[in-house]
Amino acid sequence: MLRFLTAGESHGICLTCIVEGLPGDLNVDVAYINEHLRRRQLGYGRGGRMNIEKDAVKITSGVRHGRTIGSPISFTIENKDWNQWQIPMSVDPVPEGADIRSVELPRPGHADLAGALKLQTYDMRNVLERASARETAARVAGGAFCRLFLAHFGIQIGSHTLAIGRERVAKEYEILDRDSVFSINPESPVRCADLTASSRMIELIDEAAAAGDSLGGITEVVAGPIPPGLGSHIQWDRRLDGQIAQAMISIPAAKAVDIGYGIKCAQENGSLVHDEIFYDSSKKRFYRRTNNAGGIEGGISNGEDIRVKIYIKPIPTLRKALVSVNIRSRRAASAAVERSDTCAVPAAGIVAEGMLALVLANAFLEKFGGDSMKEVERNYAGFLRMLEQY
Repeated sequence: MLRFLTAGESHGICLTCIVEGLPGDLNVDVAYINEHLRRRQLGYGRGGRMNIEKDAVKITSGVRHGRTIGSPISFTIENKDWNQWQIPMSVDPVPEGADIRSVELPRPGHADLAGALKLQTYDMRNVLERASARETAARVAGGAFCRLFLAHFGIQIGSHTLAIGRERVAKEYEILDRDSVFSINPESPVRCADLTASSRMIELIDEAAAAGDSLGGITEVVAGPIPPGLGSHIQWDRRLDGQIAQAMISIPAAKAVDIGYGIKCAQENGSLVHDEIFYDSSKKRFYRRTNNAGGIEGGISNGEDIRVKIYIKPIPTLRKALVSVNIRSRRAASAAVERSDTCAVPAAGIVAEGMLALVLANAFLEKFGGDSMKEVERNYAGFLRMLEQY
């Protein structure tokens, strides 16, 4: 139902994105989209490029007079830093004497060597420019279009940091209700509700930066209220939890995904894990007092909030470079050093919000889809009436 494509390199002229499948007559708030791009650029431990880029979308199709028209939406995000190469990546032939800054020393943990072997290239910039997390700006903006759609039906998405390096929030902050997640100060340096832990996280980031090192951590994304029935148990590729897991693990530096309290649940007896079911006759709805399942059972949303934790590895570009091998000479050498972050865990949470929005918007359209917002509204209202009568 919903298709999403990005194009562009880290130091190309711009990033380009196409979002296809959103219904017509959805109000598009460009300031709202740009605010999410700004949120992605925040966070303690970000690199110098955040002081260069002022990300904003330029919509080039699919929107007329501030509303979608049902055709594919396309937009660009300018890269102000493309002239690091002195010439745009797209210029061909390359002017004589131009500085093309080839990379021949692969960085451990990056796509450099694997991509060079795949493409049979000896200039790994052909790989790293696309593998760069700069591409996530397009994901955040594309996700923001989907967030506008979901918000029309009352669905919100937020994230918060649970851990950076060895520093973790206190136990009482591990399970925050969605309103507490949504109300975290957007200017919070590490997007953490535990202010004491936040201070320790900042100190740890300073230590890592001074040592030329980097840090990873854990962020949780929460979405709600979610209607039951999104996703499917019918086929493996239609399961909502599978689609969410794929979207999250595709985020650069993400190495593990935990839906609900899956990792914790694996260490407990079933009687302590599964969310018991109750019925509220006044609201005419089934509910659970716990949400260990993270809002998904059997590949289908069950009506509880969707909760996903993403485990982010330390950024692999280090000023204190690791041992590598020159791909031409085969001699040992220190890995290449590119400008990078010390810690991007809070920013990864914003990217994860966008990716979750894409998956949920697609699932919502699959269940209640139509060519116009009025048609989707009618279909959704009919489903809610059916739930009351169930």
